[in-house]
Amino acid sequence: MEQGEAVSPPVTEEKSGEEEDDDFGYRLFPDRNKKSQSFLVRSLFTFHNKCQLMLRMTLDTNPYAQLLLEAMKQSGCTVFNDRHFSCENCDGCVSGGFDSATSQIVLCQNNIHQQSHMNRVVTHELIHAFDHCRAHVDWFNNVKHLACSEIRAANLSGDCTLMNEIARFKFGLKGHHQTCVRDRAIRSILAVRKVSKEMAEKAVDEVFDACFNDLEPFGRIPHSKTDAKRAYRDFKNRDRYSANL
Repeated sequence: MEQGEAVSPPVTEEKSGEEEDDDFGYRLFPDRNKKSQSFLVRSLFTFHNKCQLMLRMTLDTNPYAQLLLEAMKQSGCTVFNDRHFSCENCDGCVSGGFDSATSQIVLCQNNIHQQSHMNRVVTHELIHAFDHCRAHVDWFNNVKHLACSEIRAANLSGDCTLMNEIARFKFGLKGHHQTCVRDRAIRSILAVRKVSKEMAEKAVDEVFDACFNDLEPFGRIPHSKTDAKRAYRDFKNRDRYSANL
């Protein structure tokens, strides 16, 4: 996995038998198992302050995040900054994750240093949170469910925009967006589940078409902020259009 990749993390549950060897990705998020620090102690750390400031900027100004927050609110899952986001130190290979046990989005304060990166991580993880809200996702026992959400997150969050791929020295030809989505979904599964690459690839391939074409709540693949703004505007107008029918 490349440095700073956003993944969807694990959910806490009792482990026994075969599950003892699988921590469901929590090894990547060591602060999940630590006793909560007081606000005063946490506020002394520069990383934490910077993370909180960038998070606020994302939630206030980023159209991807704003659309997802509104969609979750309409689905009965209102997101609160202090309750549903947590800035923590993580393993060096990840930038964030969604902890379904606590309905919290983990933001890796030691790995997120730019606002554009924060925007992508928050969007990626909000897509997982949205899926968790609207569907009965079996994050632990059904790798196809995890694969589907990872496909949607890679497809709709901006992870695979042309500029991001160029920054990774990957220059796309026809169909490159789909290739990027598939590859990143597989990488994310392998980061948080102890499954073989073949099993991850099989799960992604089996659900790819249906999940790639599930564009909720955007209604389109937002390849840029302009696309996301249009999608947000259209989403806010859905109820008005229905009321006029």
